[in-house]
Order: sequence, then C-alpha cells, then structure tokens
Amino acid sequence: MLTCVTIALKVTHMEKTQVYLPKEELDALRKAAARSGRSVADLIREAIRKVVLKPQAGGPVAIWDGEPKRPSHDHDSIYDET
Repeated sequence: MLTCVTIALKVTHMEKTQVYLPKEELDALRKAAARSGRSVADLIREAIRKVVLKPQAGGPVAIWDGEPKRPSHDHDSIYDET
C-alpha cells in the first residue's frame, strides 16, 4: 500500500533567447539531441558553459614526453642529487 509520495522540484529561472543556425548545423544538433535523449536547448546550454563560460586554467601547465626517471612517491630525491 502506497502511503506517501514526495517529489522535489528544482526551479531555475531562465530567459528565452533566439539563435540563428544554418540548416545543416540545426539538423546535426537535432540528431545529436535525439541520440543523447536530451533537448536541443540543453545541448546548447552545456556547450556554452563548456566553451564560452569555462573557467580559466590556473597555474602552470606542462606537457611531459618521455619515461619518468623515478616514481612519484620518490619526488624529493631530486634534491639529494648534486
């Protein structure tokens, strides 16, 4: 016997806007939305957050190409060498 059902709703304020896209891009976007089970608007919002509003990377970024000389737990050993 069912005695209680609780549904929590999250209401987010949004404003409507229009975006003009070439037919080919809109068709591709609609297909991507259908494949992912999401709305076109949701895909656009996610893309804006990831590409336009993405946070700036903080700190230095390095690219390493090669074999490590020692394991990470032994990182202080570089100061032992003269």
